[in-house]
Amino acid sequence: MNTTQIRTSEHTFDLLDGVTRQSVTYNNRYGITIAADLYLPRGFDADSVYAAVVVGPPYGAVKEQAAGVHANQLAGRGLVAVAFDPSHNGYSGGQPRHLSSPDLFTEDFSASVDFLGTRPFVDRTKIGALGVCGSGSFAIAATQADPRIKAVATVSMYDISRMQRNGFQDSATAEDRNAALTAIAEQRWADFVTGSAQLTGRGAPETVEEDTDPISREFYEYYSTARGYHPNAITAFTMTSTPSFVNFALLDNITDVTPRPILFVVGESAHSRYFSEDAYQAAAEPKELYVVPGAGHVDLYDLTDLIPVDKLASFFTENLG
Repeated sequence: MNTTQIRTSEHTFDLLDGVTRQSVTYNNRYGITIAADLYLPRGFDADSVYAAVVVGPPYGAVKEQAAGVHANQLAGRGLVAVAFDPSHNGYSGGQPRHLSSPDLFTEDFSASVDFLGTRPFVDRTKIGALGVCGSGSFAIAATQADPRIKAVATVSMYDISRMQRNGFQDSATAEDRNAALTAIAEQRWADFVTGSAQLTGRGAPETVEEDTDPISREFYEYYSTARGYHPNAITAFTMTSTPSFVNFALLDNITDVTPRPILFVVGESAHSRYFSEDAYQAAAEPKELYVVPGAGHVDLYDLTDLIPVDKLASFFTENLG
């Protein structure tokens, strides 16, 4: 049996040579304070103007993990990048803690554009968005309605609203969904009485056994070992968050992204590959599906020898002018 290994450092990766990181905060339109890390490229000149990218974390993760890995790598290739903690999670504000919302998590991308576009060293006409895992669906949803985002990319995307409504690989039946919603409705009474929000179980197990399924093992190896562990990334949300995702689909208006480009990056053997493939089929041109040979889902969180960083950097550099 393997058990959780606790990492003592705040970030799960090292900064590239010459890249600098600053802790910043800003408010979204709901007045929630967003905690973020601003990554500045090597040779940064405050009197120059740069293209910039907003980077969102995997669903249940925080900025010190995969989002920061990607922001760090983009900054190493000349872009300004900001990685943020979603509302109600990490070091961002919002009560109750660990609430999840399609509206809030999408808004956090636009709030990050607000922040970047008011920096004197950022060209506000050259801002893109990158979402890792669940943030891929939030990044696209933000781009659908926010024309300030000029290019959007996803890595190992999960469509969270589809997952919550239909289950993995659309395996949930209407009866399954109704039973889940009934249990959540009962939980609302309990939360109201106690004044506290009950959390779901962890998405990433804290221990694994010989018979642990491959997907759970993959998330364990990232979230519950020294590789990616962070105390703020508990991979659980309030139980009563789910109905919002059941009720409001994130990618129904994906064709509204055009004529801005979309890049979907997915691992060849990723269990989540179908989310990106289906979204790619639904999206309008210009679009690209980039498959990383030999990579799984979590591999593209932090393994920089597999993450196609040059591909992502060139996508933003070229499409942000």
